[in-house]
Parts: sequence; structure tokens; C-alpha cells
Amino acid sequence: MKSIFLVKYPSHSFISIMLECCNCCVVVVAMVMSVRMAPPLPVIFLLMIHNVFSEGWGVSYSSSHICALKTSSVIMSCTYTYPTGYKIEKVFWTKNPIKGENPPVLSDDPEYSQRLQYLGDKQQNCTIRLSHVTQNDQHMYCFRFISDKPDGKWLGEPGVNLTVTDLQVEAPERVTEGHNVRLTCKSSCALTDRATFIWYRNSQPLTERRDRNNQLLLQSVRREDAGRYSCALHGHTYISPAAQLNVTYPPKNVSVSISPSVIVEGDSVTLICSSDSNPPAEISWFKERMFVESGRIYSISKISSDHSEEYKCKSRNKHGEKYSAGVNLNVTYPPRNVSVSINGSGVIVEGDSVTLICSSDSNPPALNFSWFKENQSSAVGSGQSFSALQSGRFYCEAHNQHGSQRSEAVTVTVHHGAGRNVIVIAATSGGLFITIIIIIIIIWFIMKQRCVKTEDNRVKQISDPGEDTYTALELKSTTSDLYDTLTTVRPRPPEDS
Repeated sequence: MKSIFLVKYPSHSFISIMLECCNCCVVVVAMVMSVRMAPPLPVIFLLMIHNVFSEGWGVSYSSSHICALKTSSVIMSCTYTYPTGYKIEKVFWTKNPIKGENPPVLSDDPEYSQRLQYLGDKQQNCTIRLSHVTQNDQHMYCFRFISDKPDGKWLGEPGVNLTVTDLQVEAPERVTEGHNVRLTCKSSCALTDRATFIWYRNSQPLTERRDRNNQLLLQSVRREDAGRYSCALHGHTYISPAAQLNVTYPPKNVSVSISPSVIVEGDSVTLICSSDSNPPAEISWFKERMFVESGRIYSISKISSDHSEEYKCKSRNKHGEKYSAGVNLNVTYPPRNVSVSINGSGVIVEGDSVTLICSSDSNPPALNFSWFKENQSSAVGSGQSFSALQSGRFYCEAHNQHGSQRSEAVTVTVHHGAGRNVIVIAATSGGLFITIIIIIIIIWFIMKQRCVKTEDNRVKQISDPGEDTYTALELKSTTSDLYDTLTTVRPRPPEDS
């Protein structure tokens, strides 16, 4: 339908207006001309009005395009007009109308019946609310009203184009500790509603980060900032899929753990190096500053006391390296190399005793010692030392919490002679030299005793009063040098007559 109107103004000009109905817009072209036929000065106005009007019939939408967030509710506001004398009997919304076909009633569609709510009336308001929108709801929606007269039908084309979007977090693949990082909450279209963004880390809201900006700025990022980030709009239940923020940093908190905690010789032992680092660190093991192995775990099977050293590990990645504190590998074992030693020379006078001492190699050190005499079932003493008073073969047993071991037996011999008891200790093994020395001392002692006795007899013979030759000698006053020159003179036997 085309209409031409001529309007005369007091300024001796006129406006030629041509209205062309395009079923969706009104195009107004105005040409101002002077009545004096002066050179034309054109002024052209192109006015796009989102209304659908024709002779009083029309539908006006508040927005021709709506970008809505997934799962949110959408309000499509509109008003409609019709000529006086008509009564509206039916109003409804439809989607994707096809020219020449009766448009379907949207509220009759099972996909919309529970989600569509008509908020308008049958006079002028045609607003609706569509809740829990999904991407399947992306269509062109139009309002349709029907009056009580055969020619009183109207479809408001074009209608409202609905786009449904979700949210996506855009984050860098990785960031190094101490740097700044910016995360962006993106949508496929510009949201119609004014949006206030909320950020989450590991599903926990970052309440301090609530603003209208769709970006999250983390300054001097720390390793604690690593996690799964998602975003949402304030007042909406929809939360975006999470994006992982990967913060890289050098090794920290490097430590060594040992399993089991109590290590007995012969056990299998596992040392584990733990470190907090990103990316994961390479592990090296050191024993007394000497490189041993590589890898986070170097199990030791059938461990022995030779492994009792200080161990530490080094954790290293491209950002740096760090050593753990040193740990001592304490290997425990039962007593071994148990032996008996002698305290003193082994030569005693009658009534004295000789002390035997029990020693052993063990971890933890042996604290319990028992003494036994061979051929006797019960112990004859306890403690690390034992005083032997009688002849026999004696041995000791050393005990700790992991076991016990007995020593070789030693022989204790008591000799009686010269009014004294001489105790001789002869070791059954490894004591031959000591035994020989003791025997030599005993022989020397016996010979000395005999020598003294011989000298006494010799002096007695010299001082016999029956011998006239030496009666005048005072032996008590004679010096030892003079005495040493004297020889024994025996009486000459009488000559045969």
C-alpha cells in the first residue's frame, strides 16, 4: 500500500511524504522545496521504526533481538494496536511463521506449555515470559491477535529473534608463579541484560571478584591460585564449565620419608622423596653427598648395617631445584660378635676374683647380659661384667629387642700352690699368646720360690756352730758383696791310718 500526502507550511514550502508499507517498517522520505523554485536543497530522513502498522493495526516489540543466558528466563515485551470498533477475541505467540500458513499456537506445543507464560492482556499488552531457555529455543517469535470480525487478524512480523548462549572461561594454558594472569568469561552473543559476573575457583565463589567486568585479573599469581575456574551471572543459576589454570613453580617442601619406620636388618626398605612442584620434578638421591640413584622411589632389599648413612634427595624442574633435609637410615639388628674379655692380669692372690666382661655389636645397644657356666642350665650371673671365683668354662649372652647371641666360652682354672691360689684364664680361641705369657709368669714365680729356698739352706749350712772355721763370722753384719765371695767348705774326711 502506498500513500502520498502533501503538507503546506507557513514558510511557503511543502513536504511531499510517501509512505510505503513493507509489513515491517515505515520509510519516510521528505523533500523540502521552496515555492520560489530556487535550487532544491534536499533533506532526506530515513527512519527505521520496529513497528508493524497498517491503518491502525500493528505490533511493537521492545527489542527485535534478545541474547539470553542458558537456563535463564526471557521476557519478550510488546504492545499491539487495532482500529476502534474491533474486539480482540484471541491472542497468542508463535514461532518461525511461514507465509500463507496458519501459525501454530506456541503454548500448545508440549516443549513450551510448561515454560511459556502470557503476561499481557486482550487490549494492548502482549508481553510473555519464557523460562529455562535452551539452545533449542533459538527461533523467531511473533505475536498474533484475532478480533471478532473476519478481517480483524494480524501477525506482527518480523518478531523477536532469540539467541541462547552459554558461558565459557578463557584462560591461558599455564602461568608462572609471580606473573599476572587474566581470565575472561565469554558468551557467543552480547547479553541483553546488564550482567554482573561472579567467579568461582574449585566450585567456591570468589566473593571479592563480583563486578560488571567479564574479566578476572590475578596479580602476582601464586601456586595457591591454581585450580578450576568458572563464571556465572549474578541472579542466574547457570555456571559455566570450568577451565583449569595451571600455575608452574620451582620445587618446594622437599622431604624424605622412610618405610617402615623401624628398620630391622634383612628387611626391605623404601625411601620416598616428596616435593611440591609444577611441572613435576626430576628426583636424584645422594648418600653422604655421593649420587646414588634417580627416581622418586629406591627400594633397598635385605638391608644391612652398611646402609646406615645419611640420605637426601634433590628435586629439580625447569624453574629451579631444592634439596631435602638429610635423614639417617637407622638399621637395627640383634647382638653379634659377642665376646668375653678379661679385666686385669689374671694373676690373683687367694680370695681375690677375676672380672669377665661381655661385649657385643648391636643396634640398639644390648642392655641385658646373662652369664652361664657350661653344663649348667641356669644363669650364674647377670650384667655386662661377672666376677669368677671358681674353675670352669664360662660364657655370656647379650640381648636386645631383636634377639640374642652367646659368646665363646672361656676357661677359668684355680691352681693351689705355695699357700696361694693362682687363677689361670685360658681362652679357648684367640688367647694362646696370653696363655703362654701367663704360664711363663707362673714358672718364673715357682723358680724364684725354689731359688729363695735354696739360698736359705745354703746360709744355714754356713752358719752352723759345729764348724770352727767360720764361727767368728757375723753373718748379720756381713755385706752382700762379701757374702757372695764365700764358698761352702766341707770338713776333710780323716785320712786312713
